[in-house]
Amino acid sequence: MDALIKLEEVTKRYNSDAAPAVDGVSLQIAPGEAVAVMGPSGSGKSTLLNMIAGLDRPTSGTVTVAGQRIDRLAGVGRGQARARADELLGALRIGDHRHAYPARLSGGQRQRVAIARALVNRPALLLADEPTGALDSATGQEIGALLLDLNRSGQTLVLVTHNPDLAARYASRTIQVTDGHIAADADAGAVR
Repeated sequence: MDALIKLEEVTKRYNSDAAPAVDGVSLQIAPGEAVAVMGPSGSGKSTLLNMIAGLDRPTSGTVTVAGQRIDRLAGVGRGQARARADELLGALRIGDHRHAYPARLSGGQRQRVAIARALVNRPALLLADEPTGALDSATGQEIGALLLDLNRSGQTLVLVTHNPDLAARYASRTIQVTDGHIAADADAGAVR
């Protein structure tokens, strides 16, 4: 099967005088794969994720997701989006808080809202940047279990994390990023 995500010689420079945040990266991620992207702070892992998400454009190279260049983002109609949002809020057990202000929600509830927002269009791809970083361990495990369930149901997961235990638990492949380059790319032997 063709790659769901394909990066070809992708470079991202934020400042022409500084070293690139991502430098000549090429990689492919298959549909349904669960991939952890790890590396030290400043290694380029979040920049890589942002380019896959279409939040940031590469300085050079191409990023293709589901056969489309990332500069074309899709949407759904308002009624369909509301119905899907109600479904997700119920599934994530936050439906009672649908009219609450974000400041009145706990960290775990805010994280669930972010996940619901990400899933409203039923994407084939779920991108998560430190999804459990600001949560207590019980809520973090709940979010992790949800990510695993979504991956098992066929969604591709790309997870940026500093936590090797999280990568081993929720990903079947780990990509190590160092100084904007892929330093290692290997099966992680995830515990499922």
